[in-house]
Amino acid sequence: MTVLLDTAQLPLTERRDAVTSAVVAGGVMSRVTLDDGEPVSARVCVWEFGTAAIFQLESSGISVVRTAQAVRQAPCEFVAIAQHGVGSGQLSTESSSRTVRSGQTELCDVTQPFEYSWRGNGGTRTLQVPIDELAVPIDVVRRAGEHLASSPLYGLVSRHIHDMAKDAEALSATAVAASLGSASTELIRALILSVAGESSAAREVLEHTLITQVRTYVRQHLGDPDLGPDAIAAALAVSTRHLYRVCGNAQLHLEQWIISSRLERARMELSQTAAHSVTISTVARRWGFKDPTHFARRFRAAYGMPPSQWLRTAQAEHGDNEDLVPRGDC
Repeated sequence: MTVLLDTAQLPLTERRDAVTSAVVAGGVMSRVTLDDGEPVSARVCVWEFGTAAIFQLESSGISVVRTAQAVRQAPCEFVAIAQHGVGSGQLSTESSSRTVRSGQTELCDVTQPFEYSWRGNGGTRTLQVPIDELAVPIDVVRRAGEHLASSPLYGLVSRHIHDMAKDAEALSATAVAASLGSASTELIRALILSVAGESSAAREVLEHTLITQVRTYVRQHLGDPDLGPDAIAAALAVSTRHLYRVCGNAQLHLEQWIISSRLERARMELSQTAAHSVTISTVARRWGFKDPTHFARRFRAAYGMPPSQWLRTAQAEHGDNEDLVPRGDC
């Protein structure tokens, strides 16, 4: 995490200039005005996720402006999806002005002049994704911004930004931070195309996004013995038939992949806990296998030996785990 500014550490006389500099540095605004008549307070943070980023601003009353001159002189390289914090704000462009409520998510077109402001204590969390990685024409992005709330992905994206910002410090420090940024870019592409018409490109991106969600959900719920197509479809709010069709188009054999993933996790745990008194049936249940006999049969088919032999081999510190890869894994 990069904390660009926390005015709690500054005397009141230095805060206005510090807030202006930090907000301009963290976003693409060219002019920042703070409300008169109240103490200035602000916290400005940026968390990087590969080429994407979360920019968060919490402050007393403020107006941030992207001028026409700034647009001409410094073209923006990212698309900003902003989620308003407490209270309400005002988002104005050359063609419209609207009130933004707490929790409301807006596509802030930073490629054109705009003003975003609020009175009293307020804030915004913004997901910034690179325009070149979106691979969506800017005119399509602009049209999407006018109808964002009508997208079937609007709620999903809003929750994603909220959760990502809430845990941004921990998430940005993980080894998968860049992967999370790439997945966020894909999600924003799907959001934009979902309100751009029923084109084949939009359907392709939506399907790709669903596959990403499926993989994430499966990995998070491998230990659930009831994990299967029906449960996944219900969790992701799609029909089981649609889920099968999308997985088929992606050449993802869902049930086979779930079994292979469970077996691999069980194999790894047996290797790691070989020195401890953990039973094979306990490990099997932990990774979603209700029947130890079924687990043993599947394990032998995947690795060429029963789990008991694998455990004995691991306990004796013989064999090469890396040479044994489950057959048929996606």
